Amino acid sequence: MIRSEFLKKSAGPGAASASLLLPGAASAPPRPLTAAFPLVQGLTAYTADFVVKTRYPDLPSEVIELGKKSILDGIGLALAGSRAESAPLVHQYLDSLGCNRPDAAVLGTAKRYPVRFAALANGIAIHADDFDDTQLAVEKDRVYGLLTHPTVSVLPPLLADSETAPVMGPITGKDWMLAYHIGIEVETKLAEAISPRSYEDGFHTTGICGVFGSTAALAKVRGLTAEQFRRAMSIAAAHSAGLRENFGTMTKPFTAGHAAQSGVMAVDLAQLGWTAADAILEAERGFFHAYGGSYNPDAYMNKLGNPWTFSSPGVSIKPFPSGSLTHPGMTEMLELIRANDVRPEDVDTVDVGANHNNVNALMRHHPTTGLEGKFSMEYCMAVLLVHRRAGLAEFTNAAVNEPDLQAMLQRVNFHIDAEAEAAGYDKMTTIIRIHLKNGRVIRGRADFGKGSPANPMSYDEVAEKFRLCAEYAEWPQEKCSQIVEFVRSLENATNVLRLAALASA
Repeated sequence: MIRSEFLKKSAGPGAASASLLLPGAASAPPRPLTAAFPLVQGLTAYTADFVVKTRYPDLPSEVIELGKKSILDGIGLALAGSRAESAPLVHQYLDSLGCNRPDAAVLGTAKRYPVRFAALANGIAIHADDFDDTQLAVEKDRVYGLLTHPTVSVLPPLLADSETAPVMGPITGKDWMLAYHIGIEVETKLAEAISPRSYEDGFHTTGICGVFGSTAALAKVRGLTAEQFRRAMSIAAAHSAGLRENFGTMTKPFTAGHAAQSGVMAVDLAQLGWTAADAILEAERGFFHAYGGSYNPDAYMNKLGNPWTFSSPGVSIKPFPSGSLTHPGMTEMLELIRANDVRPEDVDTVDVGANHNNVNALMRHHPTTGLEGKFSMEYCMAVLLVHRRAGLAEFTNAAVNEPDLQAMLQRVNFHIDAEAEAAGYDKMTTIIRIHLKNGRVIRGRADFGKGSPANPMSYDEVAEKFRLCAEYAEWPQEKCSQIVEFVRSLENATNVLRLAALASA
């Protein structure tokens, strides 16, 4: 919605006490309508109330099971990410700081750092391959897919904090999962509410919203009061950051890791008594106005846990280690190749059409590195046409620069398609036309990819992805099997400390 539309809306059912107020004192002239934004009182207080009062029985069983898949997925990606090019640089940097408190593990390694820095390292690792889960959009005019990657900001601080159990007492599986879902809920609902202008103009939503998810999750598991939580949210807002210009570089996963670690710092300071603003979400100079220029209060007020995001609209788990906007096209392309036995030598050209937000985000049209390849629709189509697969090994620098792949991606035309545009931004509609040298044209269309709520992975399918990620990291299969079964029955765990132990050397 645009700003003027937001101004016409009430705060929604059940929020009679919330009112829309134009900013500005009586002595000052009112702002022009185009610069106005809705000011709904009580959003931060409402969030604090939700975080403090929600209990494990409030989680629907469906949501619990869906969350387990994303938790297992995130751990597997942390293992795989421990082998990313960025990993030794992160460790070198943290070692240089002289961190002498080995509180928490960096998964897939023998490294240990204070909770904050372990969250940073694991967050970067989970997002390093751009293989982690993504949130879906609700409204037709919203930007789908990269609204936020929810688990990467929330899981690392919870994993790291669980290792302080000897000091704080053991954390049960139920308490830990409750904190996880609360963090996911706050992060994703903020992403739903903020104006699409935020993403379209360059902010990376995982960074600017993920920091609040990290904060909410850790605040819950540590038992912060409502007052402490409101201050923690304002401290977190001071860390809210991330720009899409960095897509295709190491700085995109850094943004996610920064969000994960910033929640730890925000909660730590709030517990020490650090002061901060009391209503950071809705304030005139607060989060929604500064980052979005506007927001839809109906998408947030009284919406936390109503419904839970994992239930509706859902969260996608990726089958390919590339930007989520490539996945419908990749799912469809792989099916077309197999169904028609398409050989690379038979391909003349390929037309791939999508909406303008898709084309805007997948901006690496001539990739020369593995990271750039993840944000290149041309490369993602080419690698399937040449190899009929697209796993972690296909997104290395060496793979991207294979002569056959570079030649094939030159034949792919990625463009804005009117049909895909009309389908709406709650979908990632991708339209494919493969032109063969014999004159035949093979056509396909997909709105969603494998792993989306429309075409979900089972727990066993996610477990297979987890095992492939662990194999990539050369992680012991015995430990892998124990992790898969531990997460499968996570609600029965009396102490989640063992989870981090199974995933660290």
